[in-house]
Amino acid sequence: MPLAPVLVLACGNPSRGDDALGPLLLERLQAWLDSAGLAAGFELIGDFQLQVEHALDLVGRHLVLFIDAGQQTPAPFVFRQVQATDVASHSTHALSPEAVLAVLPRINHEAPPPAFLLCVRGESFALGEGLSAAATRHAEAAFERLQALCRVAKLDAWQARLHPPDGS
Repeated sequence: MPLAPVLVLACGNPSRGDDALGPLLLERLQAWLDSAGLAAGFELIGDFQLQVEHALDLVGRHLVLFIDAGQQTPAPFVFRQVQATDVASHSTHALSPEAVLAVLPRINHEAPPPAFLLCVRGESFALGEGLSAAATRHAEAAFERLQALCRVAKLDAWQARLHPPDGS
C-alpha cells in the first residue's frame, strides 16, 4: 500500500475536558474522509502527546497537519504554518509540532515536509470533565476548516487558508 501523501497528527487526552478536541476531531475527520471517498490520500494518527518517534511518521509526506487544543488560543481556532525549531514547547505535550519537525533532519537527513497546526481553543482541561460548550462550538468551526483543507490538500491552498491571515 503506498504511503498517504498527507499526514494528520492529533494529540490530546480524552479524559481531560477540552484536551479531547484533537482526538475528537481526528475521529470525526476519519469518518468524513471515508464517506467523501478521500481517505486514501490521508493517514491519521492520534496520540496523547507528540513524541520524538512521530518524526518518523513525517518521512515521505507532502503535507502534515497537527491538531491540538490550546488554552490561550484565540477563538475559535488558529491555523498556521509551522517550521522546524528547537524552541521549548508551549503546550502540555512532550514536544511541540516545531520540535517534531526539527527531529527529522537529525535522524533521517531529510528536510521536513510543509507542516501546519490547527490549534482549537479549549476552556476547561480538568481531569474527568467532558467537552465544554465553548469548545464544542470551536470544534464545529475547526471541522469546517478541516473539510476545506482536505478537499484541496495542496500547499498553496493551505497557505491561502491561514487563520488569522499572515500579518494580522
